[in-house]
Amino acid sequence: MADFDIVVIGAGSGNALVGAGFPERRVALIDDGVPFGGTCLNKGCIPSKMLSQVAHHVATIRRADRLGVSTGAPTVDWPAVRERVFGRTDPLAEAAEASRAASEKVTLFRGRAQFTDPHTVRVDLFDGSTATVTSDSFVVATGSRPVVPDIAGLDDPRLAGMVFTSDDIMRVEKLPKTLAIMGGGVVATEMADIFAGLGCQVTVVQRSGQLLRRADRAVAAALTAELAQRVTLRLNQTLSEVEPSGRGVTLYAHDVNGIEYTYSAEALLLAVGRRPNTDRLGVEAAGLELTADGRLVVDANQRTSVPHIWALGDVDSPEPLKHVANLEARIVRHNLEQPKQLVATDDRPIPAALFTTPQAAWVGATEQALEQSGRPYVAAVQHYRDVAYGWAMEDDCDHHFVKLLADPATGAILGGHIVGPEAALLLQPIIQAMTFNLDATTMARGQYWPHPGLQEVVENALLKLDIPTPKAKPSLLPWRR
Repeated sequence: MADFDIVVIGAGSGNALVGAGFPERRVALIDDGVPFGGTCLNKGCIPSKMLSQVAHHVATIRRADRLGVSTGAPTVDWPAVRERVFGRTDPLAEAAEASRAASEKVTLFRGRAQFTDPHTVRVDLFDGSTATVTSDSFVVATGSRPVVPDIAGLDDPRLAGMVFTSDDIMRVEKLPKTLAIMGGGVVATEMADIFAGLGCQVTVVQRSGQLLRRADRAVAAALTAELAQRVTLRLNQTLSEVEPSGRGVTLYAHDVNGIEYTYSAEALLLAVGRRPNTDRLGVEAAGLELTADGRLVVDANQRTSVPHIWALGDVDSPEPLKHVANLEARIVRHNLEQPKQLVATDDRPIPAALFTTPQAAWVGATEQALEQSGRPYVAAVQHYRDVAYGWAMEDDCDHHFVKLLADPATGAILGGHIVGPEAALLLQPIIQAMTFNLDATTMARGQYWPHPGLQEVVENALLKLDIPTPKAKPSLLPWRR
């Protein structure tokens, strides 16, 4: 007989899974995270957004003069800022761990799990001992971690305390006066914006010619131009070597022509992407199949290639986002509870948001992807500066806009891309329209848009699309009958 009916490995979204069901089953939770509770709470989206609020308010103060408001130069109390962030998240992690440890329904193992066969894992516990755990069903929710690139000199012990990833940069004791960032994706861009806002002199070294190269080209161009006003961008350069120098790091880079460059900074942040934690799982012993980029292969029900092993979150998803992991956790929980009535993931559009100043948010296809696929589309762009609330904000920025892509025959929205204040909020009605198959004209004309709210920038973008007017629909307003 197995030790447990269900074993969940990973306490991010996996922790939410065990907390809501399985009252009649023997359940174990294994986690090696420090603090307890996954990346989002402790090292990712929540602390970074709490820090981005600080950078945003600093930027707002610096721009207040355009509204006729005079202020002094803003200063940042880093110890207070850091305490505000981790003084909130750390107690949540501690409380969650204590709750699981005290639970009569869930057995908690603190350590790293590795399959030794399809029904058994060895757990290397924090106290130095090991435990062997067997189960009829496993859920792998081990997430991902930052990639540490292979760069000459990174293993020099003299660089200790000067080289960081997103896992530890937000907890530094003292803000570096100068910070170099390697990378140009979402994490690198957010961190560059945050630390520049906190007062650091930031240099970004990126091997491509712009930031966010996977985003729609209009978004990538806008964020690259915006960030270039506050940080030093070294584009089309590859970092090849680092070495300690005085109280900091010396970086050696080169461009495509072989020209070499040298930079210095007090600290270096490596932000070149994340990798799923499958290399720590003993996947061969379990018989688990991997994709080419190291993710667990799952079917529509979140079941891996081994029928009794399920997976969720960054360890299997090509979209490493918390809201994706949460949905997959709900699917896995249902399928474990009701194995004869399995539910599947669907193809609902997956949004993403970048909490820089300005924000960026997007959902659906990019314009370049539609071009490459040959699918017909129409595009429309509405700038913030051309709606009434944009006037109220004194927004005259060329880089603040809503860009919509739609099917020219049906009016179906194929993609939405926003750069500007409150972009993440403004994206939501576009997500709803795409999810529930609401065409652009009906969305624009079938409801009120409070005037002069900022959401009119979305309404006007919808109205600019060159699409057919749909047939009239029955009234949704029965009180007018």
